[in-house]
Amino acid sequence: MTLQARIRPLFDEARIAARNLELADEIVALQPKDLLVIPVLKGSFMFAADLIRAMHRKGLSPHVEFIQLSSYRQATVSSGQVEVTKDIESSVKGRDILLVDDILESGRTLAFAKDLLMARGAGRVMSCVLLEKPNKRAVQITPDLVGFVCPDHFVVGYGMDVAHAFRELPFVGVIDH
Repeated sequence: MTLQARIRPLFDEARIAARNLELADEIVALQPKDLLVIPVLKGSFMFAADLIRAMHRKGLSPHVEFIQLSSYRQATVSSGQVEVTKDIESSVKGRDILLVDDILESGRTLAFAKDLLMARGAGRVMSCVLLEKPNKRAVQITPDLVGFVCPDHFVVGYGMDVAHAFRELPFVGVIDH
């Protein structure tokens, strides 16, 4: 795609990197025990990788697993029903969990993941989202940690895509039409 020239940065690479270090400090302050970081695939992979490295720089040594959830199936509009398409392999019993997601809009996916992990016996389930769109909530959930409050734009980059494009961008941007 040649749309890259029409993508306006909303949060640039330097601002994201600085915020990841601040988030790592906030995570350290939560004093996690036996921490398991669980990024929600696919959109959070870049954010999670950078955040985990920032956590390492701050002295944490979390274990990492991945979960993939879907509420879309074959449709382009969410069904409202969340299902696990790739599950974690480790036990969460008694552990502190940090769910990492790219964007919090309706809240269905994050609420589902949090409830699932609590039902499996996690000691504490915290959530960290890169972007939050507070006016889009369909369910009651408040993230523990937020990178940035995001205006109501469709965003791409830094792991987030449109039709599988633009995940590789080192910034979060808005496609200008």
